[in-house]
Amino acid sequence: MDYVPYAVPFFLLAILIELAYGIIKKNNTYRLNDAISSLFMGSLRSANKLIIIGLGGYVFYLIETNNSLWRMDANSPLVWVFAFTVYDFFYYWFHRMSHERQIFWASHVAHHQSEDYNLSTALRQTGTGAFITWIFFIPVFLIGVPSYVFVSVASINLIYQFWVHSEHIPKLGWYEKFFVTASNHRVHHAQNENYIDKNYGGVFIIWDRMFGTYKEEDNSEAPIYGIRGKIDTFNPIWANLHIYVNMLEDIWSAKRWKEKLFVPFARTSWRPSSLPNSIRKDDFDPVTFKKYNPQVPTKIKAYSFFQFFALSYVGFALLENGNLNYQQLWVTISMMAFTMYCTSLWLDGKEGIGMEITRLTLCLVLSFYTYSNMSFNLITISLLIYSVLNILVLPLINRPQVIPEALKTN
Repeated sequence: MDYVPYAVPFFLLAILIELAYGIIKKNNTYRLNDAISSLFMGSLRSANKLIIIGLGGYVFYLIETNNSLWRMDANSPLVWVFAFTVYDFFYYWFHRMSHERQIFWASHVAHHQSEDYNLSTALRQTGTGAFITWIFFIPVFLIGVPSYVFVSVASINLIYQFWVHSEHIPKLGWYEKFFVTASNHRVHHAQNENYIDKNYGGVFIIWDRMFGTYKEEDNSEAPIYGIRGKIDTFNPIWANLHIYVNMLEDIWSAKRWKEKLFVPFARTSWRPSSLPNSIRKDDFDPVTFKKYNPQVPTKIKAYSFFQFFALSYVGFALLENGNLNYQQLWVTISMMAFTMYCTSLWLDGKEGIGMEITRLTLCLVLSFYTYSNMSFNLITISLLIYSVLNILVLPLINRPQVIPEALKTN
């Protein structure tokens, strides 16, 4: 059983509580642009799961049915404890390879792009990981863990990881020696030279201690969050695809076939030696580092926040009810992604009127289409109300006046 959908309301409530706590303590760790970007990407990941072909699930089914050594008893508490532990062990290796090999980093990098660290960062998930992450968990089925138990412990593992994405939780004494905490996970999300590529565990930090990847948070060195090679945009599409594009460029430009074939499986810092410029620029400097934070008018922020609520409604009211066929899912999720892209233009301080007009025109076309094919139902009503509200507000949304770089805050 997947427990994550049941936990989502509690995730959102916890985000509001953390935001309020930070404001009260005068240590707010949220920026609306970054938080909206993270929540958009979480929504996109959840939506993508509905349309991505379940290759991993099919492989797991075949192994469980035909190739497992035996079938463990799902009614035994010991089986659950064993499955929870062994899942976290393979999660460690999946997570580690996701930082050390390019093809896996391409599907994981989105989670690390946020330059803030708060509970919304936990929901910032990749939209492409489902294509390849299942490879690491094949052994769990080979040794006989039932699929029901696997899905359950995997979701519990993911839920556990939510609370460790916070700057407000201090070190927790003896607990730090055995379990992943906010402190040692802050290290994992940092790009400081002393912290980068450390602390991969999901629930248990013991794997990092065993395999030499553990690093304690140093009280004298504050983590600087984000990734080397900044993308400087809140565009969720580019956030998911930019490493894939870099790899394709290297494959295309490399002169030797051996290097072309090696690109996806190389370490994340490797590039073909036959390229004209074999080193990609890395200008990270902890002294001069500034967060990407274009300043836009309050009306743009409010408009972006409204889009987040609208997409949340789509996710809960339309996608989760299971009444859409595969074609309708594709159209709905494509429009969600397009809405996120258009909103990111505003948050980036760019001209968004043209794209916004295109998007709203498509929304109206879909409204008439749903009316002609489905009568006047919930989908039609929702689309019409949403489109009209956006059209009424659009004249008030002018091109954002970006504050000069010298006035930007970290």
